[in-house]
Amino acid sequence: MNSAPTFTPPCGPVTGWRDGDVVRATGIPYATAGRFQAPSPAPDRTEPFAATSLAPACPQGPVPFLDDVLGTRYGELPGSEDCQNLSVTMPADLAMNERLPVMVWIHGGSYTTGSGDLAIFDPAVLVAENRVVVVSVTYRLGLFGFLATRSGRPGNLGLLDQLEAFRWVQRNIAAFGGDPGRVTAFGQSAGGDAIAHLMATPEAPSLFQRAIIQSAPLGISRGRAKMNHAMGIAAEAVSEETPAMEVVEREDHVAQVARKFGMLAAMPFGTQYGHEPLPEEQDTEPAWNRSAPGIEVLIGHTSEEARLFLPRSPYLSRLARIPLAGTAAIRTIDWVVTETVYGRAARKFARRHAQAGGRAHSYVLHWHAPGNIFGAAHTIDLPLLFGNRSTWDGVGLIAGASWEDVNAVGRELRSLWAAFARGDDLSGQDGIPGALKLTSEQLRPRQRPRLLATVLRMASTRMSWRWK
Repeated sequence: MNSAPTFTPPCGPVTGWRDGDVVRATGIPYATAGRFQAPSPAPDRTEPFAATSLAPACPQGPVPFLDDVLGTRYGELPGSEDCQNLSVTMPADLAMNERLPVMVWIHGGSYTTGSGDLAIFDPAVLVAENRVVVVSVTYRLGLFGFLATRSGRPGNLGLLDQLEAFRWVQRNIAAFGGDPGRVTAFGQSAGGDAIAHLMATPEAPSLFQRAIIQSAPLGISRGRAKMNHAMGIAAEAVSEETPAMEVVEREDHVAQVARKFGMLAAMPFGTQYGHEPLPEEQDTEPAWNRSAPGIEVLIGHTSEEARLFLPRSPYLSRLARIPLAGTAAIRTIDWVVTETVYGRAARKFARRHAQAGGRAHSYVLHWHAPGNIFGAAHTIDLPLLFGNRSTWDGVGLIAGASWEDVNAVGRELRSLWAAFARGDDLSGQDGIPGALKLTSEQLRPRQRPRLLATVLRMASTRMSWRWK
């Protein structure tokens, strides 16, 4: 490919750019929408579109804590409500008729922060090492994308954006060397949660054939109707004319309303059942079951998810300073939160998927930087998956590990994810020695809930082994 490669997808000609071992086509509009309106496909073009600028982020507030831990920089991308854009990254030596597996990245950030083209999500290494095409999607967040109100504003606009992005991929990705018959949706945290819920839509099996669901907080995705209703009332003051950053400021007030709802308030914004494109809450599992035979799943979490958040609590910081008992108490709290929000729900999702006739694999990622306070915390998979040294080396999350060690594990993780995206059979594989445990779910009789509860109680009395 030359220095300014041109592509001719059905959406209209696109000019990309060469970046070392990869070629990029960035900031391509896949949909358009007015504020609080459902998206429509972006109109086709006849003139070449210069896909040479990173996609803007949905307007959002700063999160200094995450900037410190992940090395992000608030404002590194411009903000715009016209954020329904995607970026395509492909190997620079792509052959003319080559068709590679496609991986569509849905970023996390509690449905209020993040953007597809943030530096911490740069897929260049994943693409170059494994010969895949990665599509990075930016979508509406917070009050712009994930809260219905009594006045009739839709509740899942961000999900509707994502569906439009997957439709764009199906229609256009062949022009960028991708195979529309081998599309894997992959996402972390809220991004994984979104992918899981997209699987409850009838269209999902025609849009992607595989899904990698990383650290999705599925344990707090149910029973949110009362909280969402209260938040919607608090959000009524926002109108179509409210300046974008005032909308962002209002998000904090709306989130405060959720606090009385306990652990659900850990992620106040999110998917809402009974609002397009999702079924009613009680109909979600049957909808998942209908999609299961058409989508293979890899779902899992880190072994110490909650350790990303625990150091921020003054109470827990004081508790941790109590000799012996404090350390044990913190470990127990981390285990309980990790299991409640991530672990049990992920295993249940995988078992149900297999029972419904789908193929499912579960994993637990336990790699961490030696001596690091965060351990194998929520987001520890990101520097492994998107292993750009200039972005990740030395950030708080992996401080204490040499880049050589991070990259060695990261290379194996990227290879595993890409193998799944290619359609390789993961059955019988154990994962990554010393870093990730992989289990393939088998079609088997449903486990008795009483037996499962007994096993969990037994495990909770033997906590120390999980923390060595």
